[in-house]
Formats: sequence, C-alpha cells, structure tokens
Amino acid sequence: MSKRISSWWAAAVSLIALTAAGFAAPGFAAEDEVIPNHNPTLNAGGKATDGPGKPSPWAYAAKTGIGTSYEAYKNFQFTDKAATGKVSKVWFSLADGIVTETMYGLIHHAQIREMQIAVTGDGWTAFEKTDTTSQIAYIHTDKDGRPLSPAYRLTNTDKQGRFVIIKEIFTDPDHQTLVTRVTVKALKGPVTPWVVLDPSAANTSGDDEGKANVDVLSAWQGKVALAMTASVPFKKASVGYTGVTDGLKDLSNHQQLFALHSTAEHKGNIVLLGQLPVVTKSSTFDLFVGFGADADAAFDEAQATRKTGYAKTLANYNGTGAAIGWEDYLASLSELKSLVPVSEDNGKLLYASALTLKVQEDKTKAGGLIASLSNPWGDTVYTDVSATGYKGVWPRDFYQVAMAMAALGDRETPVAAYRYLPTVQVTKDTPGNTGATGWFLQKAHVDGTPEWVGIQLDQTAMPILLGARLAELNLISKDELLSSYSSMLKPAAEFLSRGGTIGLDWNHATITPPYAQQERWEEQEGHSPSTTAALIAGLAAAADIATEAGDTAGAAEFSAKAADYSQKLEQRLFTTSGKIRGADKPASYYLRISRSDDANNPGVQDERNGRAGLASDLMVDQGFIELVRYGVRKADDAHIVQSLTIIDDQNLPENLRVRYDFKFAGSDVAVPGFRRYGNDGYGDRTEGGNYSVNGQMHPSQRGRIWPIFTGERGHYDLAVAAMKPGGATQGDVDAIRGVYVKGMELFANDGLMIPEQVFDGIGSNQPHNYVLGEGIDGATPLAWSHAEYVKLLRSLRDKQVWDRSPSAYAKFAGQQ
Repeated sequence: MSKRISSWWAAAVSLIALTAAGFAAPGFAAEDEVIPNHNPTLNAGGKATDGPGKPSPWAYAAKTGIGTSYEAYKNFQFTDKAATGKVSKVWFSLADGIVTETMYGLIHHAQIREMQIAVTGDGWTAFEKTDTTSQIAYIHTDKDGRPLSPAYRLTNTDKQGRFVIIKEIFTDPDHQTLVTRVTVKALKGPVTPWVVLDPSAANTSGDDEGKANVDVLSAWQGKVALAMTASVPFKKASVGYTGVTDGLKDLSNHQQLFALHSTAEHKGNIVLLGQLPVVTKSSTFDLFVGFGADADAAFDEAQATRKTGYAKTLANYNGTGAAIGWEDYLASLSELKSLVPVSEDNGKLLYASALTLKVQEDKTKAGGLIASLSNPWGDTVYTDVSATGYKGVWPRDFYQVAMAMAALGDRETPVAAYRYLPTVQVTKDTPGNTGATGWFLQKAHVDGTPEWVGIQLDQTAMPILLGARLAELNLISKDELLSSYSSMLKPAAEFLSRGGTIGLDWNHATITPPYAQQERWEEQEGHSPSTTAALIAGLAAAADIATEAGDTAGAAEFSAKAADYSQKLEQRLFTTSGKIRGADKPASYYLRISRSDDANNPGVQDERNGRAGLASDLMVDQGFIELVRYGVRKADDAHIVQSLTIIDDQNLPENLRVRYDFKFAGSDVAVPGFRRYGNDGYGDRTEGGNYSVNGQMHPSQRGRIWPIFTGERGHYDLAVAAMKPGGATQGDVDAIRGVYVKGMELFANDGLMIPEQVFDGIGSNQPHNYVLGEGIDGATPLAWSHAEYVKLLRSLRDKQVWDRSPSAYAKFAGQQ
C-alpha cells in the first residue's frame, strides 16, 4: 500500500464545500402494526428536474466502528445452506457520529455515502455530523467490558444542549438490511428529527435515481437498489439533487421544506429526506434500510427484518440464545482467552481486533481479506468515479491478517484465505496476461479483478510462508500443501528465483530478483531489506516444501537462491559511508532502498508523494528488523544493532527522522512511534489539509506515525530477549507489554479501531483538530494494524516471534 501510491487519487475532482449528508431511516413493526402497502401513493409536488446536482466526496476515513453479520462457512465457503442460513452481504462504517460508507454485494460496493439525522427547532437547524459531540460504545459486551459483537451505540449530544440522539446500529444476519434504532431526546423544547440519506448506489453517486414518499425512500442505479422505511410514516418526504434541490438549504435556513419532490427526473447525485414526528420529550424510532437487485427487492428485505423485530434481530446478530452469531465466532477462537493476560487493557482491544479482522472479509469470495473498510482521505476523494479505496486485496496485508487469525486460534478463516489465494495469482489464464506467471497481483478486487499490477516480490513470497505455517499448525493437510505446491507455490517460488518479463496492463518490465519493482510501500524500485527478508524466507520455505514433494531440482534451486540473496544482503544494503548525519560524519546502517549491488553507491530515489527524490543513503526505515522477524538474521546481528542507533536518533533532520516518542494524556508511558521512512510524503499536509487534494501532490505532505511499527519493534525486542540463556523471562515480557502493547492500545480510538497513521504533532492539526496520537484521515481501521497487535500478544504469550519462519531460521539465523 503506498501506502498507497497515487494511482487512485487521480480520480479526485475539485473540492467543494461539504454538504451535510444523510442518515437512512428504516423501521420495525410492532406485533399489531400494519405494514404499509408496497407501492403507496407518491407525495404531491412532482419531479425534481434540475439534476445532476453537485459532486460529493466520500466520507471521513477515520472510522470509529465497522460491522457486518457473522456468517458460518460450509466447506470453507459462504452459502445459504450453512448453519447461519441466508448470507447477509451488508457492511457499514461509522465516523463523525454518523453512518458512513455502507456496502452491499461485494465488500467494496458502497451503496450509501452518509446517513444522519438533522434536527430542527424554534429558529434553528442542527446536523449530527457537524453540530454534535459523539461518543461510541459497544452494545454487547461481557462483564469485563470486552466487546462480543460489532454492534454499536452512538450518543450524539448537541453542542448547544438542545437535544441528544442515541443510535444503535447493526445488520440483520438473515436479510440484506442495515438496522438502526434512533432515540431522540428534546432538552429545551420540542424538536423535529429528519432522516437524511445520501446514497451512492453501485459505488458511485453521480448516476443514482430515486423516489420518496411517506412510507419509503428509495434509490437505485442499474441492478442494485436500496429502500428505507421507518416504524412510523414520515410526515414529509422528498428527493432532490445535491446542493440544488436536496432541501438542505431550506431546512438549514427555514426549518422546513418549501418544495417536495416525489421523484428525480434524471440520473444524478441525489439526497433523500424524511421528516419524523415532533419529539417533545423522548421518542424512539426503529429504522432500517434494505438492499436488493431493484427497489422492490430491497423493500422486501427491509420489511422482512421489520417483521422479525428489533430484539430478535439484535439477538441473532450477537449470537445470544439459540442463534449462531458473533458470540459463537469468538467462542471458536481457541487462543483468544489465553491472550487476555498479555494485554494491558484486559482484552478489550484484543476482542475488538478479532471482530474487526473477521468483519473485513468478503462474503462472496470466502477468505477474501481486505486492507481496510474505508476510503482513505475520503472527504476529498469524489464519488463520481467508482473507487475501492483500501477495500481491496493486497497479498501483504492479507498475509498479516491470515497469520493473526491463526494466532487467535481461528481454524477456518486462515484456511479459506489460503484457498482464496489462486484468485489473485497471475497465471497463463489471467485475462490480458502475455508475460511471466506465478506472481501475485499488487492489488485486486475481491473477485480477482486486477486493479494495480506493480511487482512486489514480498507479496509473492508471503503466500508460500502462509502455506508452510498452516501446514505446521495442522490447519491444512500435508496433501493439500503438496497439491498447492504444484499449482501455486512452485510457480511463485520460480518467479522469486528467476524473475521474468511482465505482460499485464501497463507493466512490461523485466524483473530480476531480489531487485524489486516496488518495495513494501509501493513507491520505489531497488533492493530493500524488508522485501529481501521475505524473499529469503519464502524461498527457504519453498525449498523445504519442494523436498517433501520430491522435487529435488526445485529444492536445490530455491535453496541456492535464498543463500545467494542472503550472502549478498549486506553488500547491497548495508552502507558504511552513509550521510544521514552529514557528509562529514559517515555512518554504517541498512538503507531503505539501494539501486545497485553496492550499498556505498546506492543511487537516488524517485520523487514520490510530493517529496523530492533524495540520495538513497539519506533514506532509512525500520524495515531491516524484518530480517530478524522472519528468521534471516539473529536479533543481535551487529548490522541490525548498528542500524537501530540511526532509527532511534531523534536528533536527525526533521525530514529524515523516523522515530518520535510521545506520551498520551493520562498515561506516563513513553510510546515509541515510527514513520514508514524519512522524507515520507504519504500523509496530510503540515499546513493543514488532506493528502493529494484534487489529485495533486504537494511537498508539504507528511507521512505520520504508523502503529504497525510500534508492534514490529516490540517483536524485535522479544527476539532479543529470547536469545538469552533460557529464553525470554516473564520480566522481559512484562517490560515489552508495558511499552509496546500499551502503546498500540493507546493508538486505538474510542471505538477500539487502530488507525493506519496517527498525528505526530508536526505542523497543523487541521482540519480535524487532531490531538497527539490520534488517527488522521488515512485508513481506519487498518487490518494490518490490528493484525500486528494480535500477533504481538501471541508472540509474547509464546515468548517467541509468531511470524518466524522455521525454514529460514534453520538455514540462516540459526547458523550464525
């Protein structure tokens, strides 16, 4: 993830003032309630005719919650015939106190941009998103406060003390329905709530159609639709074009709608409004939105949930009583409870991480694990062009998540993930491929559609490491491992050994490993320590699998290549004349990238993310400790130890510095935080503002602190402790817990979501008033962040690094 290079940002168009946007309103039927007719009479007022409306961006990416129903596998696939019955394919996200991108179908198919409640009173109008302060909590927890399902309660308090809105949000595991219970409390006189929905059917907002009446609000594009209703009829309903006839201006200025539109005449960017009854003290409205192939099918889904009722639907979602739900998934994780004592918060973030990782799996392609259920920098990336954001498959992130789920004791999802991998491997049958095979796509849609086709060698090595580890854990059989060796792992290992000429989409480069077209941050070509570590470990594992398969030629080739890459590692990547502390103070350390086989003549890096390219010996990152993590080098290797002195030097020039230690309010722990690398430009602007606004890079963009690296450093410290006679002591474990585990827990937000990046205090904290250590508008939650936290807990419990490759360690670090 570049994280993630600028490819998809180019689709952004000019920024407009953000419009207060919408909250969808469905509802449940009481036992004696008469559910309205499917096709009620439309409002008078005719058609909205002045489309297509103004463009809208996606929502704020710093999600405080994400959710979907738990679905059981049958034969490691999702099917309506599994124990959980009908598969629900609805995901939601929460940010700024409102429902944001909500997906239906494939996990990257957003159908709703934002949904919120607007409130009008005597001469005033307020919107949840901008005019309230929000608190989030999990609805269903154990006695110690650990979350048992991804169902959330949002409490939004008006900044002027006029009302409070409490929302409970989850999905129906038996239907394609998003469920919300809304309680409105009037504190200073009567108020009128309005449901505001901004749809993005088919993952865009520019070509939607819609209708509105007092019983249902609906929107559709092509073969997908949504339908919303409430437990009481709307008093008024209207559809209009964003920023033109959406009614929000009238609502803001006059607390009423002067024109009601029952239909939108043209395709465009629409908003739907529904007025709920006046609230004098406190009223509760059950709301829901159904999804389907057309408006009728979507309405049927919503009505089916309404008939089930709020309490039973929530119980089914949670898995309480006889229902199979999220409680059952957590109970299936054999190692979960044993990891609680290793945490610093009594397991709260651990349980949330287990839920968060499983939520981010597609339900059409079992095992399709995405990077994040968010569009980073979403509030300046526009919806007129379909974009997956981070809702795609990167084999690197995928590997981290699968390994974390195995660490939790999940015996099914890692297997489904492994069996999914051929979906994103390039073969002779990959549409459009005329070149080398065996490598794994840089980024793909969950259905395997290629999205980015750069070559990242670590992403081809990690599937080999995953297969070896799953076999070691007896999650897959030896027969399955050897079968997949022939069909998937051997072609991958041959590519890592031999390289080849690519022939897919724009990419026609000739790849000569271990020189990579892109390193793990997808930005630079060359030799890199983290990529080389994965290659060596992957080839060492492939050699051992080849031996088991009776492929003596393959075993010899892969073993020899791994040894060659290891032997030349320091020559290529460890400079003895580095200039990072000044030309008059040469130093020795691992480089981030070298573009030659001589680390003392490593070349110049390319401009990326608005930052000018610098000499490679000025650019460092902490990626070299992956050599220890995978078992390629010992933790006390002199090159590793020397390089850490550079990483830990907080007196380096600001643009080259990597480490930043800081404290959180209420904690005396000094948390080590690390940037991806010095001179990183993948982040917000230091004078305030998002990354790549209008698709343009800017030199003030600054990559911030990534919680992942705090976890990586904790793993390294454990590897150091494990080298002592007798191994790591409990005192060693407790010391690492108190700094690195505690640090990662402090990085999580109030919804227990761990961000991709957090604010480091450098430059402006605008436009979101970030506080030190708070997640910025990058991807939150980042699956890799949660995976790193889980793996750190497992490593500490075992007193051994969870990711270490036995094959690599035996061949390399164990021989030092």
